[in-house]
Amino acid sequence: MSSTPAATSPPRLSRALPGTPPAPPVRLVHLGLGSFHRAHQAWYTAAAPDAAEWGIAAFTGRRPGVAEALAPQDGLYTLITRSADGDAFEVVGQVAAVHAADEHEVYLAHLARPEVAVVTITVTEPGYLTGPDGRLDAGREAVVADTAALRADPRALVTSLPARLVAGLLARRAAAAGPVTLLSCDNLPENGEVTRAVVTDLAALVDPALVGWLDAHVDFATSMVDRITPATTDEDRVLVRQHQGYVDAEPVPTEPFSEWVVAGRFPAGRPRWEDAGVRVVDDVRPFEQRKLWLLNGSHSLLAYAGSIRGHATIDEAVADPACRAEVEAFWDEAGRHLELGGDAVTGYRTALLERFANPRVRHRLAQIAGDGSTKLRVRTLPPLRAERAAGRLPAGCASTLAAWVLHLRGHGAPVNDPGADAARAAASAGELAAAVPAVLDSLEPGLGADTALVALVLERATLLVPGA
Repeated sequence: MSSTPAATSPPRLSRALPGTPPAPPVRLVHLGLGSFHRAHQAWYTAAAPDAAEWGIAAFTGRRPGVAEALAPQDGLYTLITRSADGDAFEVVGQVAAVHAADEHEVYLAHLARPEVAVVTITVTEPGYLTGPDGRLDAGREAVVADTAALRADPRALVTSLPARLVAGLLARRAAAAGPVTLLSCDNLPENGEVTRAVVTDLAALVDPALVGWLDAHVDFATSMVDRITPATTDEDRVLVRQHQGYVDAEPVPTEPFSEWVVAGRFPAGRPRWEDAGVRVVDDVRPFEQRKLWLLNGSHSLLAYAGSIRGHATIDEAVADPACRAEVEAFWDEAGRHLELGGDAVTGYRTALLERFANPRVRHRLAQIAGDGSTKLRVRTLPPLRAERAAGRLPAGCASTLAAWVLHLRGHGAPVNDPGADAARAAASAGELAAAVPAVLDSLEPGLGADTALVALVLERATLLVPGA
């Protein structure tokens, strides 16, 4: 009798597989292990000529799922670069260790080692817990709890980003481990200064003597990061299995375009990122302004208006002539106030349209729509203020605000914004004509008193959803 051999399952991606890179020694720590970090900072570090010297110990945010998926893979993952012509696959091995956020003693141990030179951060904008003045919101429940915990025990388990950073720096000071750089990679203007503000403010509450140590030992570097990275899907996992012949629980899809602009002193050293394509500059601001206003600002506009018009992804939304026209209007308004000019703006706009139209990236509008109450303050309000100061009514900015108000009232993508309680309450309290100024005031006090702007936002909202 003959028998058919049982089919063997493909192996799990790990460093035991032939051809995979060995784990480099940990000299970098990352907070906020997710797809974007792995498509961007980890990828750039892997491309540096001294990559073998710069491994990353990466810690998740509140949810441990990515660490649980990557631990059996020894931190390895597959980067799927999606161009309009097809996919390219690359195993990235720079993440040498993965940990859940509650592995706090491991984190403190890393920060106490002199060879750890840089802590990079991707926790999204709300994670910095700033108040309206841009400083730490010391009255926030998480901040109050973490402050009390660190006062009682500098090694206590804490949850907020400012407290995790302060705890790590307390451990570093206690170990006399020397200088270190904190490098924010989140979409915030002057993100290094934001990090400095929240860390310094919390340090003053926990241990005032730490503030002087920060001044002498901590470099708060700034960066602008740009690479569209949609959420991983089961289809991505199946694709890797079929194409690569192994199982990867957490591959990362991304686009071909990538940019990273960095400014900092890096007193303890850093990888040779500039040899991997990173632009190292004295001032990041012109680049971050262009990216925040043009890419992120139009992303928010498309997330709200596009989803209300029935689209699910960026490529679908930008193919809609009505959405495209709104984006172009917004870009015209924002472009008048950018510090960069000429082809640095026109060429970037052209490239953005090509990137947005890439049908293989499939960046979901619902993913982009989250945390609008924080994002719009840095993506939409700055060009809006500049236009109003110039005596103009910005139709593109007004369209974003109108679509956001409708989003808060239940149209389009579902609301996923823990910081939007006041805005949601304002949006749902009565007719649209009353809701618009109230929502604008929740975004920026006094904005709802701009009667001409309110009228334009209301007009745009009723054009988008007649009878809303």
